[in-house]
Amino acid sequence: MTMPPEPGQRVSGHPGTEPEDAGHHDSGGDGAGYAVPGPRPAKSRLLQDGRDMFWSIAPLVLVCVLLAGVLGMCSFAPAGPGAGPVPDYDAPAALQADAEALRIPIRVPELPEGWRSNSGSRKGIEGGRTDPVTGQPVRAVSSTVGYLAPSGMYLSLTQSNADEDKLISSFAPDLVPTGTEEVDGVTWIVYQGGERDGRPAEPVWTAQLRGPSGPVQLALTGAAGTDEYRTLAAATQSQSPLPVS
Repeated sequence: MTMPPEPGQRVSGHPGTEPEDAGHHDSGGDGAGYAVPGPRPAKSRLLQDGRDMFWSIAPLVLVCVLLAGVLGMCSFAPAGPGAGPVPDYDAPAALQADAEALRIPIRVPELPEGWRSNSGSRKGIEGGRTDPVTGQPVRAVSSTVGYLAPSGMYLSLTQSNADEDKLISSFAPDLVPTGTEEVDGVTWIVYQGGERDGRPAEPVWTAQLRGPSGPVQLALTGAAGTDEYRTLAAATQSQSPLPVS
């Protein structure tokens, strides 16, 4: 009968096979013949805590910030963001194009120095005017140019073939007439009240001008003061409609 080996005793395998303790070093002395485990591999420092990761990426972040500053991609403004440059908008050219496209009497305001145009648009007003022949509501059109007064306040001029009430409703549905302003012999009706975007709507001044090419309804609105309203009104009503080819 074959007896099992005593603990710690070497066991020889068959010829051509590895002994069972292959790959283990004999530690010598009293422990001869026993497999001794080696020390565990050291834990990577990167896995110890977040400080190592912070110091690893901090130089990269610093380089990115410096590069962005050199390229002008960011800036530091202790007093907060300042006003950007005013967009360059050619109001006379835009109004001439609107006159040709919309076929309504359009005037170019002759404004004093310091006023600058910065925007413009066209739009339609469904059912915005009453056809003089049929008496039926038909689509109206309008041309709008925005201006910045010397004070930096915004004021827009809209010129349209819409009826007065329909044009006013296109700004805010619940504006009501509250008075008038006389500007060089022309009566402008002042509308106020209502809300727009959750805030009180800005006043709207409107007047109808007549000329050889027909009537046009004008409207002024914006955050500017009364004197600036009067300046834009006078600068517009004093001009003749643009010729249309």
